[in-house]
Amino acid sequence: MLTPDAIIQRIALLQDASGLFPSVRHNPALGYRRADTNVFFTAITVFTLQNLRPTVSPESGKLIDRIGERARVAYPTFQNKDGLATYNFWPTRPAQHFPNGYLFHRFDHFRIPDDIDDTAMVYLTTPRTPDEANWLKTKLIQHANRSPAETGAIRQIRNTYADYRHLLAYSTWFGKDMPIDFDACALSNLLYWIYENDLSHNPHDADSLTYLRDVVQSGRYRAEPFWCAPHYARTSLIIYHLTRLIAVFTPPELAVIRPILIADARQLLTTATNRIEQLILATSLLRLGEHPPAVELTAIESDFSGFHFFVAGMLTAYEHPRLRQWADRPITQMRWQCNAHGWALVAEYLTLANK
Repeated sequence: MLTPDAIIQRIALLQDASGLFPSVRHNPALGYRRADTNVFFTAITVFTLQNLRPTVSPESGKLIDRIGERARVAYPTFQNKDGLATYNFWPTRPAQHFPNGYLFHRFDHFRIPDDIDDTAMVYLTTPRTPDEANWLKTKLIQHANRSPAETGAIRQIRNTYADYRHLLAYSTWFGKDMPIDFDACALSNLLYWIYENDLSHNPHDADSLTYLRDVVQSGRYRAEPFWCAPHYARTSLIIYHLTRLIAVFTPPELAVIRPILIADARQLLTTATNRIEQLILATSLLRLGEHPPAVELTAIESDFSGFHFFVAGMLTAYEHPRLRQWADRPITQMRWQCNAHGWALVAEYLTLANK
């Protein structure tokens, strides 16, 4: 019988000597599959486990602490190449974009800047001082979307819906040469960190919340999830991230979308065929006080390979219309999977369901 305590022991065995959890990137359409070295899946797995700590046994709590300690040893490998306190998806010391590959790592074009998602998750799983938190908040503002009147169109987002281009929301990327990018899941993670640290709000926070609210109210997150969260690209994952933020911090700006998320999660749960997708939808409903049908967990690991929690659109950053029309096609996307994170999602679901 699966229990959170047994799953935590299984996750601990998956952590390698460097402190990371192995993951893979693949593109089924191209027959491409490689082991990947990234901080993202380790940080989100540790974050998920740390949130479970108050509900598990003392022995499992100590094991979660050890998992976190080992992960934090690996984090500096992904820190900004110039020593700033932001983090990259891939190693920066030395730089290793598309690790273990044969082609993409040879081109600087595919080297990505540090991002808010990895940075937020590293900060959420590492003790930080108030000064460090305030430094990051200032850094975020420097890379947020701007109005044309303020800085000129060069720093205004172009790869989103026209009625969102005025929003001063935070961009996914810290790089000064990278186009501005909005992602509902990454913004949810970043806002979680901002609320967790009780940082003062500004127009960038307000417009980030406006973006999250409107992609749901407009129905765009269901009709075109890739264009609302290009690095996750699934309605179920947008629901998962939004409900986690809402359940813990209840931002009043998002109160109006709570019933929409519940209704859509219930409807999607009736059509989802992969049990990991069913599980994250059920977890989302449980967070909001609902009682979804139980997910069958027998041999659940057989469903891990059929569900991807993160994608990289190889054409997402391009602003040329002819290139962007291919950005949401599976053939132009890399997909990532991580068994340790899959098990963490199962433990999270079981913990909430057992309540």
